[in-house]
Amino acid sequence: MWAPWRMAYVSAENGDEHEGPGCIFCDLPAQDDDVRTHILARGEHCFVILNAYPYASGHLMVVPYAHLDRLTDLPTHALIEMMEFARTAQTALDGAMHPHGFNIGMNQGAAAGAGIADHLHLHVVPRWSGDTNFMTTIGDLRVMPQHLDETYAALRPGFPS
Repeated sequence: MWAPWRMAYVSAENGDEHEGPGCIFCDLPAQDDDVRTHILARGEHCFVILNAYPYASGHLMVVPYAHLDRLTDLPTHALIEMMEFARTAQTALDGAMHPHGFNIGMNQGAAAGAGIADHLHLHVVPRWSGDTNFMTTIGDLRVMPQHLDETYAALRPGFPS
């Protein structure tokens, strides 16, 4: 398997490119280049972005603008918008990719598996029957049949402007 785009992630110090100054979930929306950063939608309290290191094609995240690390700290209005975006994401993924199911959830804290533990985010992962292949099972490797730019173009029409 040749996946050179993964090198920046695996070669970063401590295996985590998100260490160091700034927060990727704070920095990306500030760049105001939604196509390049793969931001699918922006709301008043949250935004939707494709995961740069997806578990499956179409894997996206709903992220509050507020730099918080616990769901219990998220204001109710932001929580409501987060869940509304999750519903919109599921509808957009259904229309563009026709998955057979979804994993929707979040990991809070490094001990729970959060790759970016200091900024809360909700994963929406489309799933297909039989999509766990031998590469993930024995090689800790995933095969992505679609480039992020193509996924972005397919999903963007499903989100409000």
